[in-house]
Amino acid sequence: MATIDQFHAIEMRVGRVTRAEAFPEARKPAIKLWIDFGPLGVRRSSAQITDHYTLSDLIGRSVVAVTNFPPRQIGPFVSEVLVLGAMAEDGVHLLAADGDVPLGTVIG
Repeated sequence: MATIDQFHAIEMRVGRVTRAEAFPEARKPAIKLWIDFGPLGVRRSSAQITDHYTLSDLIGRSVVAVTNFPPRQIGPFVSEVLVLGAMAEDGVHLLAADGDVPLGTVIG
């Protein structure tokens, strides 16, 4: 079991996708994302979300991501945040905040 202190150590924030590109070099189907987190700036992520989302679907979409994991090299791309989603049998469904929440808002 995780403790409440471990949970609080994970920083999750609201962001908005500003750019999305195909990622053909990835071992598993993925999309490269650029996400605006307001005061934190734009961060990049590689996300395995091709089952339900096209590149154009993602632009302007609100997402929730872990923003304090170390960067991870994925092929030629550096992923700086981990976008969160529900891992259903039919693929990943992205998590988002309800309503118009300011970019960079902390999830808790």
